[in-house]
Amino acid sequence: MTKGIIAGVVVLAGIAAAERPNIVWIFSDDHSYQTIGAYGGRLKDLNLSPNIDKIAKEGMRFDRAYVGNSICAPSRATLLTGKHSHMNGKYDNRDAFNHDQQQFQKILQKNGYQTVMVGKIHLNGKMQGFDYWEVLPGQGKYHDPDFITEQGKTTYPGRYVTDVITERALNWLENEREKDKPFMLMVHHKAPHRNWDPADRHMSMFEGIEIPEPANLFDDYANRGTAASQQDMSIAKTMKLDTDLKAEGKRFAGNPRYVERQKWFAENQPEGKALVKWKYQTYMKDYLRCTWAVDESVGKVLQALEEQGLADNTIVMYSSDQGFYMGEHGWFDKRFMYEESFRTPLVAKWPGKIKPGSVNTDLVQNIDFAETFLELAGAPIPSGMQGKSLVPLFKGETPEDWRDSLYYHYYEYPAVHSVRRHEGIFDGRWKLIRYYGVDVPGGEEWELFDLQNDPAEMKNVFGHPENKAQIQRQKKELEALKKQYQVPDEPPPQNAGGKKQQK
Repeated sequence: MTKGIIAGVVVLAGIAAAERPNIVWIFSDDHSYQTIGAYGGRLKDLNLSPNIDKIAKEGMRFDRAYVGNSICAPSRATLLTGKHSHMNGKYDNRDAFNHDQQQFQKILQKNGYQTVMVGKIHLNGKMQGFDYWEVLPGQGKYHDPDFITEQGKTTYPGRYVTDVITERALNWLENEREKDKPFMLMVHHKAPHRNWDPADRHMSMFEGIEIPEPANLFDDYANRGTAASQQDMSIAKTMKLDTDLKAEGKRFAGNPRYVERQKWFAENQPEGKALVKWKYQTYMKDYLRCTWAVDESVGKVLQALEEQGLADNTIVMYSSDQGFYMGEHGWFDKRFMYEESFRTPLVAKWPGKIKPGSVNTDLVQNIDFAETFLELAGAPIPSGMQGKSLVPLFKGETPEDWRDSLYYHYYEYPAVHSVRRHEGIFDGRWKLIRYYGVDVPGGEEWELFDLQNDPAEMKNVFGHPENKAQIQRQKKELEALKKQYQVPDEPPPQNAGGKKQQK
């Protein structure tokens, strides 16, 4: 692979035009690596994701894929731009997104690719750079979903959102694409975003099964700072019996999917730890029913590629906009730099290029995705993008200058779930986190975790004298990365974005 720079654009040579693969990017919302079978863990025996696992078996599993800001809309802005939040302007779910800025799909279009987006994008405004797009407004709905296209709004009464997204994507693939041109097809699922409302056909799944609990379901947050102890994202206190668990209240009253659950809850009324355990089981089963529909979709996409003779020259990638808590630390949701939300699943298969069953352990981040798509297409990569193409990693080759550490920054506070603003650095073993700003005692708190000896991040060792040299190294690297990524000295005001976000 050779590289040159022309007028601020990195030009890559090495993928001939005739060999340019089709690209299928399947993206879900809040799908945790813990609930994907290929990643093992406490849920591995439940066979939760056979089709996603197939991608990993026939391709590559990335064990150290992370995000730069663990929240929905900023993650998607990073996907399109190849830039951290402070560079693309999308700090949180409330900020407007500038669609006029440079995005990878615009470059693909100019380089002969058909570009298609179907599903959730969570970026208000008219999409740019897509030959065809059909997206959900905002979060969208699980049942009877509305979609927005170039022509206006379409409603699918009586339909389930995951099924509609799959059908619309495959309709384009089978009936509307130009057969002589390569394509970038982005299939973006709403599921399994809160409030985890499954398809009718999946409501009986996992009945009678006890979902294994995480060891720290009843974490007391000892040894950690204000942010962990004062968040508002716990299963015990934050998860709602009505809208989240559909066990009581008006919204789901009488809904045939939940009648038996409501009857059981009214008769038994669990309390204390028993209530937390019941909430965990109910939450997990609804969540996993939603991810099962996503996995079905992945299987349909893979089958369609085979049937149309496209599989051999198509790279298929599956990922999520960030990770999610499956009861770890007693939580659901994301936002923290702790592993379960910072880390995201990523699997890819590319026949003849990616060795089947391979595993990559390099540090990769969602700032890398746009550059990867561009290199796959043989298109120029703008020098302003901040990530690195994963194409060499696909081929089993780690460049000598590959990164040694990752930068993270979460901004959305004050807001729903009350997770304090923080930034940090992770080198694959040591994770340094700095909480700052409003409602942080003294304006600043630090945490340091040694994931080699404390993979569950239960013990903050920042104040330990034996770690003084390690802290100095990590702080120095944090400043170096902030300089590299051009992070402003002052973040945006904490009231940026207007009123508090609705749950």
